[in-house]
Amino acid sequence: MRIGTQLRATPFLLGALASAVAFVAVYLVFVRSYMGQLIDERAFTGADVWKGSVADFARSFLSILPIAAVVVACIIAIIVVVVRQNWVVFIVAVAAAVAANLSTQVLKYAILSRPEKGVDVLSNSLPSGHTTVAGSAALVVFLVSSPRLRPLAAVLGAAFAIVAGASTLVEQWHRPSDVVAGLFVVSFWGCLAGCVLAWLHVRTAEFPVRTKLWPLFWVAVGLSVIGIISLVVTWVSAQSGGSHLFVAYVGGVTAIGAIGFAIAVAGNRLFRALP
Repeated sequence: MRIGTQLRATPFLLGALASAVAFVAVYLVFVRSYMGQLIDERAFTGADVWKGSVADFARSFLSILPIAAVVVACIIAIIVVVVRQNWVVFIVAVAAAVAANLSTQVLKYAILSRPEKGVDVLSNSLPSGHTTVAGSAALVVFLVSSPRLRPLAAVLGAAFAIVAGASTLVEQWHRPSDVVAGLFVVSFWGCLAGCVLAWLHVRTAEFPVRTKLWPLFWVAVGLSVIGIISLVVTWVSAQSGGSHLFVAYVGGVTAIGAIGFAIAVAGNRLFRALP
């Protein structure tokens, strides 16, 4: 990419569209259909049965997550912005984070519903608010970071959001689909932030990111394979009247990890030229 060129909005628009389509697909499959609800519920129940000692960590982590995520992200972001003087990126990033959290609450409580399919009597909980908080905090730090450090920010931010989402599953606060939907909400607004920066004619970085995070990509692929196999086993088991709660639980956790890391790889690629 030539020095002095401007960010192009098209890749970010496509990313936002892909995130929105993926979000709708998760909602239609795992909330609006009987089999989707059943598979999600098996993972939810499996987490309760197999969480073991992880529950203590999850409980402690979630108790400090909202405040810690916001405070730590703000401190890091402000320090980086003061040093790098990229206030435009900071304002756009914060606006995207706020929009992600607001839209999560509106979607969950005012727009989306969970029909009664005979699986459970719990109300709609998609998308996950805690996952959105963690993911949006990571998004702010990722966007304001320098091109040299942005791949590291992508990896650490994704890991933070994944742990937060998986913890809500362990603590029986959310189903796997809720967490995955929360990740897609963050990726949607992150891509829109890229569109805004492109429309503001932000110049590309003098030394764009070259790291493509291939190891993380293959981790995401491996987790996806495990998640798909677990999904198939859970589906077949449900058809025959079995449960396979552990398999469903593993499938839910690996799906969360696969989506989180895939978004990190894609985000690192999309924002490689952000200064």
